Amino acid sequence: MPLTQRSKKGVQERRKANSTFGELWSTIPELARGESERLERRTRTKGITPRGERIFNVGSTLVILFFAVAWSLSIILARGTGRGPHASPATGILTSALTEKNAPSMAYLTDAALTVVDPLRGESGKLRARIQQPGEALPGGKLPSGVVATYSSGAAAESTAVLAAPRKTGVWSLAIALGNAIRPITDFSVITLFPASQKKSAKIGLYYIGNWPSARASRASAKADYTPPGGFIEVTQATQNTALSDHFKLKDFFPHDQQAVWPKYIVVKMKLVDKMELILNDLRAHGIRTDRVTVMSGFRTPQYNVRGGDTRGRAALSRHMYGDAADIFIDNDGNGNMDDLNRDGKVNMGDARVILEAANRVEAAHPSLIGGVGVYAGTSAHGPFTHIDTRGYPARWIGTGD
Repeated sequence: MPLTQRSKKGVQERRKANSTFGELWSTIPELARGESERLERRTRTKGITPRGERIFNVGSTLVILFFAVAWSLSIILARGTGRGPHASPATGILTSALTEKNAPSMAYLTDAALTVVDPLRGESGKLRARIQQPGEALPGGKLPSGVVATYSSGAAAESTAVLAAPRKTGVWSLAIALGNAIRPITDFSVITLFPASQKKSAKIGLYYIGNWPSARASRASAKADYTPPGGFIEVTQATQNTALSDHFKLKDFFPHDQQAVWPKYIVVKMKLVDKMELILNDLRAHGIRTDRVTVMSGFRTPQYNVRGGDTRGRAALSRHMYGDAADIFIDNDGNGNMDDLNRDGKVNMGDARVILEAANRVEAAHPSLIGGVGVYAGTSAHGPFTHIDTRGYPARWIGTGD
């Protein structure tokens, strides 16, 4: 089911649950009165004294209230233990209504949070960040009536009643507020870009970037976008562990030079991260563990692409410079090398091809993520790996060129 349909269905279930809970709770006094009247009629026929009738009335009310409280407590305990195949979404909302001080507001904010974040999770549903130009509108429509998006980044804070990114550069935490009630969205960040116009003499501050080569007319340049980036993610020591998705963090995409220089300025396209998460999903569906994934090479500054490390096999217009390419391998045992994915007792290019096969299946199911996939053999410097990118047209190769 598409995310928007799941979100709408979840909203309907929560509203229905809130309505059901309100109706049930509001009938308790009426049930108590009805039970007491019924018992009163019964006891009068048997000659019970007025004092006895009063005792029966009080007792019957207490019995009804006891069962109501016991029912409520059982839901709260179920929520606390997290036991689950029998816990429905409606039960969760009923529990929230019993335990939250601002229950109606919190339920409404939960709906609002889903409305805001679900369209940003990507086709994999695993994305945990959105990268935007400052002040740019976020996809997904408008905020619900009365709701405000609040952002915080260190000591800085911004609020907006319009669904848009913060106006300043940074890595921002997001919360949804309604009056005095607030719901933090703890697993999602909005990242606003540092303007590329601030690059002076091929540097931003102390961080050396270089200059992007001009894309000469060619078949490749006609199909892919080789426009220099319009902005950079500014990464500090405090924000380097920001999650981009379930498996990838900002620091996974750092170039391998200038390790002691902060802040760093990098480019990462979330379509690439989305595609890699889908590839990992596919590998798991085919019985291959993906507990640990290593990005051997992520973003490359133009100066690093030309001069840094072993430059053999690098394309002059490498997609790594545009933030939509990564070289990866699966390393569940943590030995710094590709695992034996095809279980043939060897670690070689055949294992890189297993990732290629997963990428082929992902591209067939998600045409918007089509791009290049290359398989590379191991060398004395590194083991086998697979190149993944989202250049916009299909490309496949073995061993050289990216």
